[in-house]
Amino acid sequence: MENAANRSPSGAQWTIAADGHEAVIVEVGGGLRAYRHDGVDYLDGYAADELCPGAAGQVLAPWPNRIRDGAYTFGERSLQLDLSEPARHNAIHGLVNWVSWHLVEQSADAVTVGYDLPPSPGYPWPLRLRTRWSVGPAGLRVEHETTNLGGEPCPFGYSMHPYLRLPGVAVDELLLRVPGRTRVLLDSRLLPIGATAVAGTEYDFTEPRAIGDAVLDVAFGDLVRDDDGGSAVTLAAPDGSAAVHVWADREFGWWQVFTGDTLTGERHRRSVAVEPMTCPADAFRSGKDVIVLQPGQTWRGAWGVRPGA
Repeated sequence: MENAANRSPSGAQWTIAADGHEAVIVEVGGGLRAYRHDGVDYLDGYAADELCPGAAGQVLAPWPNRIRDGAYTFGERSLQLDLSEPARHNAIHGLVNWVSWHLVEQSADAVTVGYDLPPSPGYPWPLRLRTRWSVGPAGLRVEHETTNLGGEPCPFGYSMHPYLRLPGVAVDELLLRVPGRTRVLLDSRLLPIGATAVAGTEYDFTEPRAIGDAVLDVAFGDLVRDDDGGSAVTLAAPDGSAAVHVWADREFGWWQVFTGDTLTGERHRRSVAVEPMTCPADAFRSGKDVIVLQPGQTWRGAWGVRPGA
């Protein structure tokens, strides 16, 4: 029996490996603690004895980012979420990132974890969440599905929060490509107040260029799509010797890019959070790209990480 005194803050640890790729999935939040290829860490994760910092590798559902005052309406209901970011009076990053997920299925190169979200006063709809993590020749693949277990429609959004890095390359030196033609404008509480085109501005990363001294905590939209409808963000070394690509399928219409400037200690500006999102911040209030799950309906989306120049 596991000694509670020795239990990791992130709970049970599930390691998957294949073709030189290895990832560690955790019970608390059902998220990603580590990912490496041929011994090189591309994920700025955290230690087994460490509390997850800065939402690193967490699943953000049933909404990503922030909701102003935690208050929104859906149908005929006015609802109030707990203010999980009290300093800014916002509800942030959903309801599943600090709960215990359970093991559904496991093999050497894949693990599926799940969580059944019960109704609560601020989000009175039951959801069943499942995530399958797998590794193989193409890198890390993550497949999500969420089912509305209730008898009425519900609002829904999804994101992941991995921090990526290239060993030996500082954030300022990284070449960043983001396929977003617009960015969301924010107020002092990091909530949307509008959107604007990035062309010709310091926020235009549609072609790879160095991050430099840019301070980014920005949602990019109006994506340049690949032939399959998906999109990808790339971080590359200045000399082209190494790169890491974060891709997402057509379900994800937004990318949040965060250069870690508000993180403290060693994590300050050490890596870049690259977050595929189905909707921008405050979507439950604005309605922007909110997914409405009908009773019994299942949403599915996939994303992944691929190292390589």
